[in-house]
Amino acid sequence: MSSALLSLSALGLIIASYLIGSIPFAVVVSRAMGLKDPRTFGSGNPGATNVLRTGNKTAAALTLIGDAAKGWVAVYFAARIAQELGLPPVVVAACALAVFLGHVFPVFLRFKGGKGVATALGVLLAVSPWLALATAATWLIIAYVTRYSSLAAILSAVFAPLFYLLGGNVAWPLDKPMALAIVVISVVLLFRHKANISRLLTGKESRIGSGSKNARK
Repeated sequence: MSSALLSLSALGLIIASYLIGSIPFAVVVSRAMGLKDPRTFGSGNPGATNVLRTGNKTAAALTLIGDAAKGWVAVYFAARIAQELGLPPVVVAACALAVFLGHVFPVFLRFKGGKGVATALGVLLAVSPWLALATAATWLIIAYVTRYSSLAAILSAVFAPLFYLLGGNVAWPLDKPMALAIVVISVVLLFRHKANISRLLTGKESRIGSGSKNARK
């Protein structure tokens, strides 16, 4: 295959990953189940935690699964296609970043998306199930103890790249482009949670499960 075709293939994979990431499962699930648009209540964030404020745990679970699945699908298939075509590892790392940014800045919602926690977890799952498990366990422990989803996400974002680097070449192959992509994802996650960080510091952050009455249709 010529270098021009390889470049087009790489670009196509990256664009496809972004479009997959742009699918707004919080909005899709809420509409399908007759719930209010998650952008109109609570944090205004189209994500699983805000959907949970409706009191509908099934809708929140479906949103979480959908957002995580799109991260996994994009990276898993990008890796397989890249291997078949002989594309460099940096293409897969770019796809990982693209699907995450698609969720955060979705073209289908005028670039106003969620914070990307579940999609980031899906990306990590495609990179290594053990990496995803370590990061998810960090989130669950912190969320269970504190009841703050945002704090769990913030600390998980900090630990994810550390887990990747520490476990590299032991529990999973260490790839420099993917390491950089995970670091960038973590930085964006922290930036997206800056308002939450401010509310946590002032004691105004809402806990998991709060505000469900106001969110119901």
